[in-house]
Amino acid sequence: MSPLPVLYSFRRCPYAIRARLAIAYAGLQVEIREVVLKDKPQALLAICPQATVPVLQLGNGEIMSESLDIMRWALAQNDPEKWLVQDEAIKNHSQSLLRLNDGEFKYWLDRYKYHDRHPANSQQSYREEAERFLVQLEEQLTKHAWLTGQTAGLADIAIFPFIRQFALVDYSWFSQSPYQHLLSWLENLLSSPLFNLVMPKLPPWKEGDKPTVFPPLNG
Repeated sequence: MSPLPVLYSFRRCPYAIRARLAIAYAGLQVEIREVVLKDKPQALLAICPQATVPVLQLGNGEIMSESLDIMRWALAQNDPEKWLVQDEAIKNHSQSLLRLNDGEFKYWLDRYKYHDRHPANSQQSYREEAERFLVQLEEQLTKHAWLTGQTAGLADIAIFPFIRQFALVDYSWFSQSPYQHLLSWLENLLSSPLFNLVMPKLPPWKEGDKPTVFPPLNG
């Protein structure tokens, strides 16, 4: 029996969350290794010098260090609800949203969340810059239940962990903000069995530890 792929992860990292969501949704299993970002294991550094998470090492030695690549790898094996749509217009729209999320929005999200590290402007000003993306998402969700249509797609699952991170900075403000469709969308995903499945608290991995299967065998 071939060994399971190895996933280096960090529970709260939005990139790692979306990779775990796709793996669990596809019905796959990996050996998960929880990383302490301030003390990254040598096994991770050996295969990915930048040591960002997630990193997936396949049984054939192939390394994936981009979360979207890991998501697409998982969905290529099993995609029961068709997150990877074939319609060109929807694919293009999804890719556009992902570029904005991973680029401009993530830039302002980091400054909003860690405003004390970026004292050049106020936390509110950083939030307002990030809200430009929220306005776009809210507009989409007034048209249909999900970001690119009436069913969930790759964009929803890949963007969701970042909106979660944004909302948690000041959930009281977010819950009363003008983005009520986005709030409902977020709460729907937060309460999903899939999200609960991918958020177990794990001890930091150390060389020689017994493998931890993800999702759990009894999950």
